[in-house]
Amino acid sequence: MPIQLPPIMPVIVAPTAVSVAAMKGKRRVLILVGPAFDDPSLRKEQQALDGWRVQAAVRDVTMVVIVGDHIAGAADDAAAVRRHWNLPSDHFAMILIGKDGHEAFRTDNPVAAAVLTQTIDAMPMRRAGQR
Repeated sequence: MPIQLPPIMPVIVAPTAVSVAAMKGKRRVLILVGPAFDDPSLRKEQQALDGWRVQAAVRDVTMVVIVGDHIAGAADDAAAVRRHWNLPSDHFAMILIGKDGHEAFRTDNPVAAAVLTQTIDAMPMRRAGQR
């Protein structure tokens, strides 16, 4: 169920959404989950990523944000994505899914955008694309 995003949400959330599975082979997917829009960890991560839009675009990253039963950035059902990726509903979590569809990074704590940049740049598909 697509939602209107509050102003704090980064612009790198895709305006027209497809399913996470449909992004495989084309996009890296960064999934952020939080129990509420005002969750301190979710807000901290969103602020950390706000200036990362260009870096995300260069790295073919689509952000998917799940708050409660609401999802933005993908056409999937929020509960189905949580189940598939074993994501919590009661606290913040973030995972990065590579273009190959495998989980590349997971954390329950906000991280600096530089950590995501380094993680993505170390991925084999990213290194191959830079050649």
